[in-house]
Amino acid sequence: MSNEIKRVTGLLVIEVVNSNPNGDPDRESEPRQRPNGCGEISPVSFKRKLRDLLEDADSPFFKSLPKKYSEKPDRYRILESRGRERTEITKEMGDTKKFDQSKFLNSDFVKKYWDARVFGNTFLEGGAAKGFIKTGIVQFGVGVSIAPISIVRHTNTNKAGVQEGKSAGMAPLAFRIVQHGVYVMPFFVNPNYAAKSGCTEDDIELLKLLIPQAYDLNRSAIRPDVRIRHAWYIEHKNVLGSCPDYLLIEALTPKCKDNTDKPSAWSDYDDKTALPTSLSERVDSVVDLMTI
Repeated sequence: MSNEIKRVTGLLVIEVVNSNPNGDPDRESEPRQRPNGCGEISPVSFKRKLRDLLEDADSPFFKSLPKKYSEKPDRYRILESRGRERTEITKEMGDTKKFDQSKFLNSDFVKKYWDARVFGNTFLEGGAAKGFIKTGIVQFGVGVSIAPISIVRHTNTNKAGVQEGKSAGMAPLAFRIVQHGVYVMPFFVNPNYAAKSGCTEDDIELLKLLIPQAYDLNRSAIRPDVRIRHAWYIEHKNVLGSCPDYLLIEALTPKCKDNTDKPSAWSDYDDKTALPTSLSERVDSVVDLMTI
C-alpha cells in the first residue's frame, strides 16, 4: 500500500471574511489569536470539517462522490464521531493486549473508519499495541494568519425570551468575528506510515475531494464566509521527498503588498499562483485542488 501513495507537501490558503474560523473554548469562543495579534486555526478544527462532511452518508455531497466511495459507506465511517463514548470504541477494537499488527490491519475496525486510517488512531494504547505507530499518514499543521487580525464583538439578541420573566434575551459580546484575515495551513502526506495504518491510495484521493468543500459545505451562523483560495497539493518525486517542505511552503505563501501595514482585503496581498521553475523542477507535480 505504501508504494501507491506519494509523499506530498500541501498548503491551504484560507481567507476569512466577517467570520470566526475557529473559536477558542478557553476564551469564550473568541477567534483564536496569538500574542502578536496573528490569528490561528487549529488542525483539529479543520479535520473536524472533513469528518463532518464524510460522516453524513445521506448527504448530497456523499452521494455525489465516485461510486467506489458512495456505494461503500461502511468503509468510510468516522471513528472520532461527535459524542462517541471512548469505552464504546475500545470495546469495538477488541483486546489490544493481544495485539497483532497484521491481523489488526485486516480487521473490520480498520476497514470501517476512514479518519483512523488517514489521521491515525489515538485509541491504540496500552498492552502490546503500545509498540506500534499510531499516527496517521496525513498531518495538518496550525493555520496562522499572515498579518495580525482585527476582532469585532457584538451583542447577540433574541426576540423570544430565554430567561424567565424577560420578553427578550441578550448575549453580550457573543458575536465575535474576524473582520478579514488570510491564513496559511500546511499539511503533509507521509507514505512511510501507510503500511501501519491501513491507509490506501483511495483514502488519499477522497481527502483531495473533501478539502475543497471543507468550509463551503460546513457554513454556520458564526462562520458564514470562509474561503479556501488555494489548496496546493505538491507530489514529490520519491518517497523520501525531492525538495524541502519549507521551501515549497514559503514559495506559495502570499505576502502583504508593499506599504500595506493593515491588509483588509484579498487585494492587499500578492497572490502566489505557481512555484518558481527552480522548485517545480524538483517535484513531480503541483496542483491546486480548488481548480480541479
